[in-house]
Amino acid sequence: MAEPADLTVNARWVIPVEPAHTVLERHSVVIRGGNIVAIAPTAEASRQYRSTETVSLDTHALMPGFVNAHTHAAMTLFRGLADDLPLMDWLQHHIWPAEGKWVGEEFVRAGSELAAAEMIKSGTTCFNDMYFFADVTARAAEAAGLRAVVGLIVLDFPSAWAQNADEYLHKCIRLHDEWRHSPNIRSAFAPHAPYTVSDGPLEKISTYAEELGLPVHMHVHETAHEVDESMARYGMRPLERLARLGLLGPRFIAVHMTQMLPDEITAIAQQNASIVHCPASNLKLASGFCPVQKLMDAGANVALGTDGAASNNNLDMLKEMQLAALLAKGVHGTAT
Repeated sequence: MAEPADLTVNARWVIPVEPAHTVLERHSVVIRGGNIVAIAPTAEASRQYRSTETVSLDTHALMPGFVNAHTHAAMTLFRGLADDLPLMDWLQHHIWPAEGKWVGEEFVRAGSELAAAEMIKSGTTCFNDMYFFADVTARAAEAAGLRAVVGLIVLDFPSAWAQNADEYLHKCIRLHDEWRHSPNIRSAFAPHAPYTVSDGPLEKISTYAEELGLPVHMHVHETAHEVDESMARYGMRPLERLARLGLLGPRFIAVHMTQMLPDEITAIAQQNASIVHCPASNLKLASGFCPVQKLMDAGANVALGTDGAASNNNLDMLKEMQLAALLAKGVHGTAT
């Protein structure tokens, strides 16, 4: 007798996570109670399962949704605002002034809803965000049926969301408490960057993240200027400073990392921290190249992100994958 199921999706091709490098032709995915219970040849699935609903995708490849490991969803509304500029010029003279003028709850709602539509259209089902009014982005993601990790941003300077680091942290804790039981929305501390958050708030984030079991999501070693500034201000490179403050570890997600020394690659791998590679953004802002192959050879976890639409100018993970693959060939001098 056929087993009951909620949904069967028959596809021309199914691309599973395991085994790797596998394409299954004319297979079906069977779902019951929100879980995949079988991946089988279509003829076999039709005999073994009786589904309430069946969807046939005769010209499609069915695969797991993409995870955009770093973005700023609401910044879709800043797409094309300032091009052909290095990071600090782009931030200080264009993005930050525009954010001061325009960012509020309604801006974040509209930008996040547009981002959700763009991500769904290009196959992304989960994203790791960092922006102001994270609760607004969370509601937009939830309404769209997306999974999200909303970054609870922290800065030393005021914004439309908070006036100082203590207020940012207070709102972070409150938003975590509000969303911690959601099935699809998670939270993370998101101190913006080493050059925008001082030691005191970073030490508190390290403590709170450990107590609450939250990731810490941060732009790190994005440019040579950032590293030089840290050396002048603190007498050490940003990653060393963050390690001394207790942030480097399995919960740490370092975005960009275009400026890395061999011992830093080793430290990232040994501490089980994660790196997010954002090739389009790094190229657009002339920030540098993340040493992806060296990190992977060392055993580090490397994820892929689009960054925000303002520095990309899209949220398409397929395009990001293509660019990452082509860039790796040129940077490492191998066609494989």
